[in-house]
Amino acid sequence: MDTTLSSSATAVVVGASGGLGRAWVAQRLACGQFTTVLALSRTPSGAHAAVDGEARLVEGHIDLQDPSSIAQAATIAGTLPPIREVFVASGLLHADDGLAPEKSMRALDAAQLQRLFEVNAIGPALVARHFMPLMPRDGRVVFAALSARVGSITDNRLGGWYGYRASKAALNQFIRTLAIEWSRTAKGSVCVGLHPGTVDTALSAPFQANVAQDRLFTPQQSVAALDAVLASLGAANTGQVYAWDGQPVPA
Repeated sequence: MDTTLSSSATAVVVGASGGLGRAWVAQRLACGQFTTVLALSRTPSGAHAAVDGEARLVEGHIDLQDPSSIAQAATIAGTLPPIREVFVASGLLHADDGLAPEKSMRALDAAQLQRLFEVNAIGPALVARHFMPLMPRDGRVVFAALSARVGSITDNRLGGWYGYRASKAALNQFIRTLAIEWSRTAKGSVCVGLHPGTVDTALSAPFQANVAQDRLFTPQQSVAALDAVLASLGAANTGQVYAWDGQPVPA
């Protein structure tokens, strides 16, 4: 599929300060499809890249646990060239303050569950709410969010990881429902979840010991694979979740 654009267009990356987010920003700046990249994160660096003498990178603040920051980020996006792609690269599995995947139901905690749902499901849904209306109704437009194979209900054979599994399953349902509504007014729209594989980032760092070396990807490797998958998808694929190798992830 030829995705080269003949006019100005913006790609939005949410979670641009993470390992995958940084790699996606770099890829979008280099690919030639977008004249502007809006990189949104909780901690924007303040640096602005220039390519061929033209400032093409715009940075801004977003916090998926703060709905007002999502709305404010959309206001920034509305001042840029037409948005053709939004990629939510954020995700939460564990944190230094004690948040960790649950090994049994005894570890279930209401506050931690709420936090996982805010970052992994509710936040991306609110990004869609505020950014999708800014995207053109004609031509190819893409909304993609990082999902995970463990969000599959039918593929759950090991149990555990309650909050992460459930929040990613909720994200997948949001994606499916958003895709149905969006396709009614934007016939060329693609709304999908993307499973990046096990990537050598802070999110997977505590869980890499049993991962085969050829299945532990650098962010650049994962982004290259996901980019190829995304480029191959059309309106007929909207509402589904795809892995880095192009295979559908079961619901």
